[in-house]
Amino acid sequence: MTQQQSLYRPRNAFDVLQTPLIGRLLRWRWGRLVLQAPFFLAALFLLIDGFTGPTNPARNLATVAPWVHYRGLVIIALLLAGNLFCMACPFTLTRTLAKRFSISGRRFPRILRNKWLAIFGLFLMFFLYEWLDLWASPVLTAWVIIAYFVASLLLELIFTESAFCKYVCPLGTFNFVYATAAPTQIAVHDASVCASCVGKECVNGSYAPQTTIRLDEIAVAGGGTIQKEVVHGPQGTLGCGTELFAPQMSSNLDCTLCLDCARACPHQNVGLFVRRPGRELHKAGAWLQRWDVSLLVIALAFMGISNAFGMVGPGYDVLEWLRRDVGIQNEALALLLMFGFINLLLPVLAATGAAFISRMVTQHGRDYSLRQTVAAFAPAFVPLGAGIWFAHYSFHFLIAPLTIIPVIQEFVGLKGDWVHYSAAVPADIISVMQVVALVGGFAWSITIAQQAALRLYKRDGLFGLLPWALLLLLMMLVAIQIFSLPMEMRGTDFMFS
Repeated sequence: MTQQQSLYRPRNAFDVLQTPLIGRLLRWRWGRLVLQAPFFLAALFLLIDGFTGPTNPARNLATVAPWVHYRGLVIIALLLAGNLFCMACPFTLTRTLAKRFSISGRRFPRILRNKWLAIFGLFLMFFLYEWLDLWASPVLTAWVIIAYFVASLLLELIFTESAFCKYVCPLGTFNFVYATAAPTQIAVHDASVCASCVGKECVNGSYAPQTTIRLDEIAVAGGGTIQKEVVHGPQGTLGCGTELFAPQMSSNLDCTLCLDCARACPHQNVGLFVRRPGRELHKAGAWLQRWDVSLLVIALAFMGISNAFGMVGPGYDVLEWLRRDVGIQNEALALLLMFGFINLLLPVLAATGAAFISRMVTQHGRDYSLRQTVAAFAPAFVPLGAGIWFAHYSFHFLIAPLTIIPVIQEFVGLKGDWVHYSAAVPADIISVMQVVALVGGFAWSITIAQQAALRLYKRDGLFGLLPWALLLLLMMLVAIQIFSLPMEMRGTDFMFS
């Protein structure tokens, strides 16, 4: 800790950015680039193999890496450390370049500054995944990667904020939601330093075409101020792309963990702090009480169920029923109806129904609107949702954890050693892990829902909790039933060949 930092009132939490090696790397001007470069190269390799490699999806990097390995690793990283994959995202590698050549610097349209577009993006991604069999098509997967790069670059060129990350990207939206359960969060050491900061560089950045120097009078611990020279120039750092103001951050929602706020802060007052996992989920007011935010979290948990449902026998039976008895011969329309009901309509009906019942059966229920009630209980869907996605993605990952190695061997022109690297985690162990994840997520969700019910309904908290507890219990039981069924092992049919 520098002498200047010792003058601040230190936050009573461990700051990862204060560690000697990792902290220095992350604070370094090129720190994010060091993380992004390997992922950018990996994306290039996926494109090369996707367009020129084997058509067998089980032997192609473009399908094996993102649809089998990436998804399993990302949910683990989110729960253990935070939004590491957005931190190292290769699609935002062009952000600095785009900002230097920004076309107009206009704001993203006000009507789209919400999570409705993100909800639609997630629904579209999961729908296309099933309809086009993206997991089985290296070429289509490669085109999806290209679409990500193009969309990110264009939106960064046109708009001032990182609209792609904040409002559009399905991967980022998924990461935002489950990073709320993570044990890390951006915060500041001393809020009084931020109060006396003139430039608010954490959100505005320190980049300028021409070098300018400013003197700030910064409040310090024990009273008084010190003068701090603040330099803006071509070597400066862009501020927060999603326009979050570090001293006011109460949630990991919208935080890409790019750490530009920490690099831009001239007072080294922004840190990456270790916290109690999911602390914000237990804290009233950590999230905005908006329909789009609440339904995003709830719908994503339902999407976890439907995504797995589409890979087991009953899911195929529903599609067959729509074809044979309802007369819907078009596969896209049948999938649209099935996933539209489970992913969009059912979450709305379930959440509003539970909120309506809890308002009716409690004395103080009508003191809160339907929107406020849903918003209060929405955080409870994060742990169970994370458990559902973990149970699903860990299954695909653990039945072929090392098969990425022979795929890489063949990509570089070697003979793939499939026999040596085809070992799978025993099915019984995977099943136990799935049940533990689902039951553990449910227990955590009930705890959050109970706190919300007591906060809203006081003595009637048990009655207010009941409809939400039943909804969460039903979701857990449905998920356990789905994962107990034989599931299509997509992208790993080569395992025993």
